[in-house]
Amino acid sequence: MASSTVLMPNPHTNNHVTFSENIGPKSQHSFGQVSLPKKTETSLARHSVAASYVATKTAATTTVSSRALKTSSTTTSLSHFWREVHGLNNWENLVEPLHPLLRQEIIRYGEFVTACYKAFDLDPNSKRYLNCKYGKKNMLNEVGMENSGYKVTKYIYATPDINIPIQNGAPCGRWIGYVAVSDDESVRRLGRRDIVITFRGTVTNHEWIANLMSSLTPARLDPHDQRPDVKVEAGFLSLYTSDESDSKFGLGSCREQLLSEVSRLLTKYKGEELSISIAGHSMGSSLALLLAYDIAELGLNKENSSRGKPITVFSFGGPRVGNSGFKQRCEELGVKVLRIVNVNDPITKMPGVFLNENFRVFGDRYELPWSCSCYAHVGVELVLDFFNMQNPSCVHDLGTYISLLKCPKKLHFQRNTVDLLDRAREMLISAQNFNMLPWEMLPALW
Repeated sequence: MASSTVLMPNPHTNNHVTFSENIGPKSQHSFGQVSLPKKTETSLARHSVAASYVATKTAATTTVSSRALKTSSTTTSLSHFWREVHGLNNWENLVEPLHPLLRQEIIRYGEFVTACYKAFDLDPNSKRYLNCKYGKKNMLNEVGMENSGYKVTKYIYATPDINIPIQNGAPCGRWIGYVAVSDDESVRRLGRRDIVITFRGTVTNHEWIANLMSSLTPARLDPHDQRPDVKVEAGFLSLYTSDESDSKFGLGSCREQLLSEVSRLLTKYKGEELSISIAGHSMGSSLALLLAYDIAELGLNKENSSRGKPITVFSFGGPRVGNSGFKQRCEELGVKVLRIVNVNDPITKMPGVFLNENFRVFGDRYELPWSCSCYAHVGVELVLDFFNMQNPSCVHDLGTYISLLKCPKKLHFQRNTVDLLDRAREMLISAQNFNMLPWEMLPALW
């Protein structure tokens, strides 16, 4: 029988809460799963655990700032409390234990990312193959988010500067996510105009290879101050900055598309209370953090000398993106990052299994010579703990992340006929059989 869910702090990580789940046999969920489908379904949770969770949830509600609880309505409270929920104070007293308002917002942004997977077309016979199945006006409605209160304003495409022999033709732009903005009715409910940018995880061959490019390179995103000490993972930077320069009608880079649209929306809603919320899963989390850093480094979120518009990243199952210099610069710029991670998810430990933030200093006093080459996570962790012996791939499944957040004491799985990441991995496995890829790089990712 599977063990029950518990809500508990983990002493090994700062500022986080752990939802622990040893999952029994279950069916696979749909989004961002690595592999290995299984089918049976089991109900979990004991009465004592449920009582413990209720008690902990009550404690969370009473220990945070009383300003968030002035009204009985959660949505009304959010309109007055949204800056704290978006990391104004680095989620102090909100993560451990997890506050209901923060949990609600994490789930909401996770569902925006889920929409990327639902709308992504993996039918090779479709005219929209590897693009979004729907138009911008109808996309959220088609994926079941008609009541989200947001309107999609732009689709985003990425083109990694990588050529591999397992796919005909040069790499071209593939749909990677979208930009949306809250409507007037939601502004009143949320307390501000929210610009949300979301990114899906790895699916195509070129994206997988970009993930395997485990080497640090200077970001150099600010032309006026290139900061060579700020380094990021080369493959992620390639996805973010490469374009179709060889094509007459090619797309601009993912970066160019995003900065242009964010600038347009900031100008359109100038003078309003605004937030910039960026969410992604797996590889998409890396793009989310690169974009957040880029916006802040260029100062696009600032109006004259006034306080900048807050930039918050909600990262689901994301890997490390840059070195300690990158982490430090993100903190200096005020970029807030909440990392939702499963302790059993190997992707969250990559790259930099050995050279990471835990090996930068000796005795907490002396900086080691190779510190600038160490990868480092950015932000505050919210730690989940779940695993299924019958279906190990669930550890990286976005649907599982969200299900556990919705109902920590009882985890539900749903069957889906399309497993996006399984297909991508199958293509890479077929390439391995022909010795077409540099497989010595695999340990860097896994």
